[in-house]
Amino acid sequence: MNRILLTMALAIQVLFCLSCSSRAFIGEEEYMDKLRGGWVGKIIGVQLGQPHEFHFLSAMDESPIEWESGLIEGALGQDDIYTQLSFMQTFDRHGLDASADQLAEAFAGAGFSLFHANLQSRKNWRDGLRPPMTGSSLYSIHADDIDFQIDADFIGFMCPGMPQTVRKYCDRIGPIMNDGDGIYGGVFIATMHSLAFFNDDILAIVEGALNNIPAESAYAGCIRDVVSCYKADPSDWKAAWNTVQEKWGAHICHPNHPFDIDAKINGAYVVIGLLYGNGDFWKTMEIAIRCGQDADCNSSNAAAVWGVIHGYEAIPEEFRKDLDAISGKKFDHTDYSWEEAVECTARFARENILSTGGSIKDGQWNIKLQKPQFTGECRQSFPDMQSVRSIYTTDGSWHFEGNWDSFVEWNQVDEPVVQTVEPGASAEISFEGRMVSLVGGWDTDCGRADVYIDDVHVRRIDSYFAYRCGFMPINRNALFLVSGLRPGPHTLKIVNTGDRNPESSGNRLMFNRLDIYDMPSLQVR
Repeated sequence: MNRILLTMALAIQVLFCLSCSSRAFIGEEEYMDKLRGGWVGKIIGVQLGQPHEFHFLSAMDESPIEWESGLIEGALGQDDIYTQLSFMQTFDRHGLDASADQLAEAFAGAGFSLFHANLQSRKNWRDGLRPPMTGSSLYSIHADDIDFQIDADFIGFMCPGMPQTVRKYCDRIGPIMNDGDGIYGGVFIATMHSLAFFNDDILAIVEGALNNIPAESAYAGCIRDVVSCYKADPSDWKAAWNTVQEKWGAHICHPNHPFDIDAKINGAYVVIGLLYGNGDFWKTMEIAIRCGQDADCNSSNAAAVWGVIHGYEAIPEEFRKDLDAISGKKFDHTDYSWEEAVECTARFARENILSTGGSIKDGQWNIKLQKPQFTGECRQSFPDMQSVRSIYTTDGSWHFEGNWDSFVEWNQVDEPVVQTVEPGASAEISFEGRMVSLVGGWDTDCGRADVYIDDVHVRRIDSYFAYRCGFMPINRNALFLVSGLRPGPHTLKIVNTGDRNPESSGNRLMFNRLDIYDMPSLQVR
């Protein structure tokens, strides 16, 4: 009998412990310290990395990295911060149940400049598309870019210990500007923040966040390679960098340039900084920056995770004292100072805790913990797609009908742009590939055109935009993207319709190259 009673008592104790393990308590004071650490880490990280942003492309950065007190003021104008604050602002106005359309509409109509996937999503919205099509790989060559990854920190901040809730927010926001691995990058970063409130083991946090995205995704594979390198030698971050560069260094978004704004490789740099930084704030940021590419974004994400783990008070005083320079000042295009961003995030966190079965009493937050676990179908934007070649307008294989002229943008001497304002003027070219993207410019006097593949009308495009863009070497515009083509030869034709957006002052059409992509592995089978 005693043995039976003892067995029952042990069973009850085990059940009790299992029940307890699904909940966690955090004092409001501790949460606020960690939250401030996350936001301030992001502010410091982006400013430390900003002078190095895209200065080292597919190469390690060996230049001096220095902190100057005057840097902190620049955080007020950083897109890494004001873009995600714009989503918070929408939640503030419409509640945490704000729809994807409401979030996208506010984002598309905001007054700040955007780039890459964010810019394409804004253009897609204004062209009549709605989420998830605004970020879809059917309409954006930037689908796997870093944009959602740098916009997603606040989601993890307001979901402490709740990675499934993180995914619900990511499911609404991520498809606004990204698809596939571009979305998984945001989920991964936000999940690391969520887990960091209750775990100070960065390796466990990284591996836990991997569970919240599909294991078969390229993003997960890239991060796993970093983890494997770290486990093999936790002292050699350069070995991890070399592994990632060799295996994942090609990005179809910019086939003619070492510039790489892909989410997974830049996410790998975040993880390299966190793992090899060995718990040191400066070293974490320094290594993330030295990996190159989007150095300020990567340093910012890494420092934010560090800040949640260790808290605001653990950030060295030499950095924290500079916050006085921006105290009470609003981030550009937002209603928030950094202190107000903290308070708003905490308010959202309280709401999320209560709505998921937790409770708040006497300064103690009782959180119903969630397990990071991906369910659903893995989406990959451009699986196995590789750049084949680019055909510039100087290539004699282009056939032009009607009146066209050309000009050379000051910073693109090797890429002459052709343009026409004549209705019916056309350009035609033959190619072999499974996907094509016509690279050109948008402007206030641009109009509409019809696109044909093999004499079949596939799309009408509108190249009007509220300001001139698409002429920076590393920030190009795709006038259109057509994928899913059968293997073999094709013909592309684009015709100026002479029609225009009511807001446009003209019907100009301009472009400078056709990027061609294929799936070599499929050709062999």
